Amino acid sequence: MVNIIHTIEGFSQWVGRAFGWCILILTLSVSYEVFVRYVLNAPTVWAFDMMVQMYGALFLMAGPYALAQDSHVRGDVIYRLFPVRWQARIDLVLYIIFFFPGMLALFWYGWEIASDSWRYQEVSWNSPARIQIYFFKTLIPLAGALLMLQGIAEIMRCWLAMRSGQWLERLDDVRETEDMLMHTQDGAALLDDDPERRS
Repeated sequence: MVNIIHTIEGFSQWVGRAFGWCILILTLSVSYEVFVRYVLNAPTVWAFDMMVQMYGALFLMAGPYALAQDSHVRGDVIYRLFPVRWQARIDLVLYIIFFFPGMLALFWYGWEIASDSWRYQEVSWNSPARIQIYFFKTLIPLAGALLMLQGIAEIMRCWLAMRSGQWLERLDDVRETEDMLMHTQDGAALLDDDPERRS
């Protein structure tokens, strides 16, 4: 079961990293548009659509990655005080009642939206460039499917935690600096040496 969980998580991480390049494309598109618009006085007709699609792709495809890294926002004021077995039970119930129905709806209706878009060969009506957007709309059901796949790994995690009383370690990836400082002895030493942190 651990190998299945880590395989799914590894795939979610790979997808997240791959679509992370959308940030670079988005940044270059915005920078280029600002330059040609305000310096050369020659705005493009495609930059707005490019920015919307890159941001949308990043937003959709980062979901499975964030779930695999347990980095979605959680209201854990009380949750964190519970024993691990109870945390796992709560997560399991919430995944079954809320997460999977929501992701199934995203996949189901996203599939309808994407298939209609492909059938009409839909283009953007926001700009004169008339950029094709049916490729982009395909990401909606794809994101739903990948989130459900990662959700299966999370259900398995809950099952293991209910049996063992410990959460399975997640695959390492990029972490927030503050998070790294809080979870390492070196970080604890750095915090102790920082006068602003002590005050």
